[in-house]
Amino acid sequence: MAALKYAGLEDTDSEEELPPGWEERTTKDGWVYYANHLEEKTQWEHPKSGKRKRVAGDLPYGWEQETDENGQVYFVDHINKRTTYLDPRLAFTVEDNPVKPTTRQKYDGNSTAMEILQGRDLSGKVAIITGANSGIGFETAKSLALHGACVILACRSPARGEAAVQRILEEWHKAKVEAMTLDLASLQSVQRFAEAFKSKNLPLHMLICNAAVFGAPWSLTEDGLESTFQVNHLGHFYLVQLLEDVLRQSSPARVVVVSSESHRFTEIKDSSGKLDFSLLSPSKKEYWAMLAYNRSKLCNILFSNELNRRLSPHGVTSNSVHPGNMMYSSIHRSWWLYTLLFTLARPFTKSM
Repeated sequence: MAALKYAGLEDTDSEEELPPGWEERTTKDGWVYYANHLEEKTQWEHPKSGKRKRVAGDLPYGWEQETDENGQVYFVDHINKRTTYLDPRLAFTVEDNPVKPTTRQKYDGNSTAMEILQGRDLSGKVAIITGANSGIGFETAKSLALHGACVILACRSPARGEAAVQRILEEWHKAKVEAMTLDLASLQSVQRFAEAFKSKNLPLHMLICNAAVFGAPWSLTEDGLESTFQVNHLGHFYLVQLLEDVLRQSSPARVVVVSSESHRFTEIKDSSGKLDFSLLSPSKKEYWAMLAYNRSKLCNILFSNELNRRLSPHGVTSNSVHPGNMMYSSIHRSWWLYTLLFTLARPFTKSM
């Protein structure tokens, strides 16, 4: 009781009654949180009971959920012509009793992006995701957008980028999503993209380097480099360099580089143990698609580690991530043999 008195909570009798200065609110996806106007802070747990709650069911007939210019959710009663920041469903909340994991790992191979972001309000956050028109990139873009973030889908094909935007808007018509053209096989395109994004005068809180090619036949980009190396690594490397100042100005911010466990099955050193840069962009005679992919993923990790070392003191973290073995995405589309193998393995793979 002494702790309650110190926190100013001793004036209320009911466990569910809020103390003076507190307000009950909801996020876009129905999770209840509590605003303390006296201390200007928010929290998920009820200030007295310590319980977490979420609203149950749909909005009543005639009601619509909106978001104001500050990202705050409010509700419109079209029948009675009034607005309120109080969710009409708060009278029908249910208690959230998450089962605590028995191990350190909270999420596993069955977790979805929506589950991981559950209860988070990303209003005001800006994210760029490369290769966001399909696969892992699209699911990431959709999940961030449905939790309030402003998401830029950086795609090589403008048509596929716009189609992805429409798919997200079909789920939530007020999602803040936009497609912008980015071809990682062209350093000039990367530069144009960075300039176009900077012209919007937006912050940048999340830069997710997701786009990649796999099993592609040997070819050179317009910059004279082997395409797998440039698309998977060098294009992203250049993009991060061009946007580094925006990331630092937006701190706390983060860079996420999608790599792969296959980085372990390669090397970029010669027989004497010295770095051999000719291995990164090999000639057609020395090219093997799988090895080129593995080397590009190793470069992703080395880059991410060094980027984190340099930028983390400035509030920008960088992490590389292995998305999981046997993800059934469209990354295998470049070669019929990989397509066949992925098709045969489909019953054992994780869907998007």
